[in-house]
Amino acid sequence: MVLELNKENFDAEVLEISKSMPVMVDYYSPKCEPCQELMPEVHALAEKYDGKMKFGKLDITQNRRLAIGQKVLGLPTMCFYKDGEKVSQLSGDDLTAVEIEEEILKFV
Repeated sequence: MVLELNKENFDAEVLEISKSMPVMVDYYSPKCEPCQELMPEVHALAEKYDGKMKFGKLDITQNRRLAIGQKVLGLPTMCFYKDGEKVSQLSGDDLTAVEIEEEILKFV
């Protein structure tokens, strides 16, 4: 399951949860084609690693300040959180599910 994140639930669902379980956040925009292409693969990874890592997605068009505060400047971007802090970030038009899964494996 991929939880829809926003400025109201980000701290509780990402920063607090990451103290007990790693969290991956998919920063996206509905108008970003590479983001939309990756989304089904991100959902598949969320199912595969359910219980080992929490997955969320954040629409930057609705949460621009939050995204900028997390230093997300391009899309698509996947950020990984552990112990209440961002510990890793992947981004770029050529980002693949394989690269994302390799990063997930560093934390689970």
